[in-house]
Amino acid sequence: MERRKKSERDGVDRLLSKQVVPGYQVRPAHPLPPLTAGWDDPLWARAETAGVTHFRPESSAHRPQVRVRLLHGADGLRGIFRVDDQYVRSIRTGFQSEVYKDSCVEFFMQPRPDRGYFNLEMNAGGSHLSYYVEDPARLAGGGLKKFTALTAEEGGRIQVRSSLPAAVDPEVREPLSWQLNFFVPLAVLEKYVGPLASLTGQTWRGNFYKCAEDVSHPHWASWAPVDELNFHLPRCFGRIQFL
Repeated sequence: MERRKKSERDGVDRLLSKQVVPGYQVRPAHPLPPLTAGWDDPLWARAETAGVTHFRPESSAHRPQVRVRLLHGADGLRGIFRVDDQYVRSIRTGFQSEVYKDSCVEFFMQPRPDRGYFNLEMNAGGSHLSYYVEDPARLAGGGLKKFTALTAEEGGRIQVRSSLPAAVDPEVREPLSWQLNFFVPLAVLEKYVGPLASLTGQTWRGNFYKCAEDVSHPHWASWAPVDELNFHLPRCFGRIQFL
């Protein structure tokens, strides 16, 4: 176990030392797939697929396969995660609850390099939390130095739909595949970062994550590798390019 974790740490260090910055291209779609469209729906066929494959060495031996797709339209971003998982548990059901402790997928996005970023964290039941983070430095007592929690009204405009029930408890220890669809309206982001106009031609920074903390086999994984067990690391974000 220790040898495997050391090998994983060395692998992350090599990636970061080479300054590998992954890129993801978001294609336009008119109309966007509905929240009910599944991973194999033809409406998602044009989207590029990214893999959340960089597991932190602090993780257990469980390595779920996690894939994500994004498309953009005039009003916002539509995304879908596909997770081939196991040991799934999800008990938080309220907006802004600690969903990251459940079986969870996350999308962090920074529309402008001189502004903060948004974290959209969604558990397997479809509950989510979202902040606008301007300074992610960790405080001694926990939490982030400067952030604004999105209001309930703003959170309600972010659409999230999971293929699983709102609560999954007790933990499902058998292999289980689930998917989660989401939509982020540009109008919600613009309140914090200003007008975004057409996304075509823009380049954002961001990352995709998979985590589970309060489960029998905890794990933390990312699309762009992170150099410590902390997802709030803008220096490790990859490029998100809008075609």
